[in-house]
Amino acid sequence: QLQLVESGGGLVQAGGSLRLSCAASGDTLGLYAIGWIRQAPAKDIEGISCITCSDGNTNYADSVKGRFAISTDNAKNTVYLQMNSLKPEDTAVYYCVVTAAVQGQCIIPKFGSRGQGTQVTVSS
Repeated sequence: QLQLVESGGGLVQAGGSLRLSCAASGDTLGLYAIGWIRQAPAKDIEGISCITCSDGNTNYADSVKGRFAISTDNAKNTVYLQMNSLKPEDTAVYYCVVTAAVQGQCIIPKFGSRGQGTQVTVSS
């Protein structure tokens, strides 16, 4: 069973960048589609991106499109989320989760079996 561990969060000023990592173990990442979800205090979980690790197809929520980029390094069994032009509203705990893919296109998850996540805080 695939296990995922997030890292790379931190405190950054608005306009700054961070790169999150999602390290996979227990199975081959290329067999899966992986998504990132986030949860801000007192807000619902928001799905923001996903990638089909076998062929690199990606999908983004409108809230992050053009600012965030998801990628995978299957040799390192790691998925990355490059976050640029960060805004205070991006402040949340970020989680990577296994998601579904239909005809090779991943589906941005709305929920998932979450680990401890990684905190991203963007100051104004």
